[in-house]
Amino acid sequence: MKQTVATAALASAMPAARSTNGYDLEEIERKLAKGSGISGVHKADLPTPSLILNLDHFEHNLQHAADHAKKHGLGLRPHAKTHKTPEICKRQIGLGALGVSCATIREAEVMSSHGIQGLLITGELVGPNKIARLIRLTRKAPDTMAVVDNPLHAEMLSEAAQAAKVKLNIMVDIDPTGRRTGIAPGSGAVELGKKVDSLPGLELWGVHGYSGASSHVKGFKERKQHSEKFMTPVIDSFKAMQKAGAPARIMSGASTGTYNIDSGLDGMTELQVGSYAVMDVDYRRIGGKGNDEVYTDFKPALTVLATVMSKNYDDIATIDSGIKSFATDRAFGPEPLLEGVTYSINGDEHGRLHLENAKVKVEFGDKVELIVPHCDPNVNLYDRMYVCRGDQVVEVWKVEARGNV
Repeated sequence: MKQTVATAALASAMPAARSTNGYDLEEIERKLAKGSGISGVHKADLPTPSLILNLDHFEHNLQHAADHAKKHGLGLRPHAKTHKTPEICKRQIGLGALGVSCATIREAEVMSSHGIQGLLITGELVGPNKIARLIRLTRKAPDTMAVVDNPLHAEMLSEAAQAAKVKLNIMVDIDPTGRRTGIAPGSGAVELGKKVDSLPGLELWGVHGYSGASSHVKGFKERKQHSEKFMTPVIDSFKAMQKAGAPARIMSGASTGTYNIDSGLDGMTELQVGSYAVMDVDYRRIGGKGNDEVYTDFKPALTVLATVMSKNYDDIATIDSGIKSFATDRAFGPEPLLEGVTYSINGDEHGRLHLENAKVKVEFGDKVELIVPHCDPNVNLYDRMYVCRGDQVVEVWKVEARGNV
């Protein structure tokens, strides 16, 4: 994979330093089991592959998004599908977020179990299992919101809510681009909002509209044009609901790629940015407002730590991180934080570092870090992330909402 200029600037001058403490995995696990924290553990002590969170970059990202939302008078309800980690949600809320968005009922259940409120579930919950779980969750967390995109689903939720004697908070899911779920903008969406408002057991709160096709358009100017074109009809539908007397109060949407575009649209009330917290190669490729090559508004905070397990050739090295370590849903892979070095998948457990243009020496046994290609599915491969300040591990956060049940 071609290494960007910005990645080269981030790349270490040398591979990761070797530990002077020499903790092994059993010692690390014992420290965690005792509840004594993980102080004294060096990044190089960690087993590989491991998921690493750069705390300095992460804190910058959270603060930048919080400041932006506040500056524009918007709410922030960041997407937990990116990281699936309650500790991250708590930090986002600590900086002023209204709550968090969740893609699945499982994510919402996990976040609620950790006391996180203000949940918006952005995927339609269809079928007896998911509707029953939504009822249970709403009893526990009454401000939870769910989405609908057709009248039949609204009627199903109304019937379940009446039977359970609860009130379900509903957002109309409007699809800007015919991408996945959501009703088309226009009169049908307005009528659905009015229907939700009329059904017993349901309370209409507003509109959820996410232009996923806009979020990864390369080049800021092109992305701005795309998002404005497709989000404007969604916001117009939201306003039309209000004019029709339906109590639509929230217009929720936007992405990491359009946070500074959609925040300028008249009618938007809150931002659902998600990947901004940790970032990935996918978003770094889209370019920013002042840099068409690399998106630098948010810093890459999420990496995988790997070990060079074989080095018998001058032009390649093999690391212990392959298909099982990195999301493979994109045409590109991770970016090594080693200047001039690129990566390719070489099997389930193996990855290849290409060293023809390496500016650093890579040796057998070295620990190296690679920016993940697509953060959401990459996080879902790991049970925990090691939170590091520099080369020191300062905390361990569980990825508690991983999985799909």
